Amino acid sequence: MRIRNFIGDVVLLIPALERLAAAGYELHLVGKPWAKSLLEAYGWPVHRYPKSFAERRTVLKAVAAPLRKADAGFDRRINAITFATSFSSAMDMRLAGLRPFGYAVEGRSLFLKGSARIVYGEHALDSYWRLAGAFLNDATPPPDRVHLRVSTAADTIARDALAKAGVRPGYVVLVPFAGGTFEKLDKKWPRFGELAQRLLGNPSFAGRDVVMAPGPDEVNAARAVCPQARLLEKLDLGPYSAVLRDAALTVANDTGPGHMAASVGGKLLSVLGPTKIEQWGPRGPGVAIVQRYPEWPSVDEVEARALALLSA
Repeated sequence: MRIRNFIGDVVLLIPALERLAAAGYELHLVGKPWAKSLLEAYGWPVHRYPKSFAERRTVLKAVAAPLRKADAGFDRRINAITFATSFSSAMDMRLAGLRPFGYAVEGRSLFLKGSARIVYGEHALDSYWRLAGAFLNDATPPPDRVHLRVSTAADTIARDALAKAGVRPGYVVLVPFAGGTFEKLDKKWPRFGELAQRLLGNPSFAGRDVVMAPGPDEVNAARAVCPQARLLEKLDLGPYSAVLRDAALTVANDTGPGHMAASVGGKLLSVLGPTKIEQWGPRGPGVAIVQRYPEWPSVDEVEARALALLSA
């Protein structure tokens, strides 16, 4: 399985992967290194997918070799699925000797042994589910949300990280970061710093901590957003999911941790700008969305919504 390159995409892929596993397939995933921690509770092997073409084919061949030995029919059927829609993802699999299945886009049908027709604009969860359904020849409707599992080990690491940082129960997680853009437009709400100071200065927020879990290159930016925040540095995605699940509230951009919070059943306030909700909106029972563009939601609006969710 060639999974996607962004955290939110991989979260939204989970129902499709669970569907394939339930159908009896043994899943071997190739993707970004962080996917191993994010998907730890599922037990699927996750192999790092390198950047160079030569290295990628080497990895695919190495993953396939023991499967080919264990299964005499491995090379007589479709034996790989690419959820990525790039030309190179299909080409890499075919040149590595695999027989891939995927969406027929980017002129890559030459490399696919089976394909499905993509529907542009549908929600990513539904799109990944439909690709798995086309492979299985099963038109079962998609679920309305993801149920992201958290391992026992990740739970323990999360509790230890929160205790070490002196975080009290009832904490609020801020996610002011976002990887990439949406149709070349910035996805980051620019007023997280003002929101943090408003919340910390509000009497109804007393007794709560602001928490952030920045990546290695986001630590200084996190401190600039909220100097008083409790920072959980070097936290892998599995434990981060547990932190988001147990938070009183997460306030996030259109970004991977927002989808993680929604999918573990946490309470999420998603602050969106140019994002198309029907395609990339977070899904979950505790999700609330504030969206405006191009002027973006105001601090007053986001603060009021956050405090209302906390009081509820």
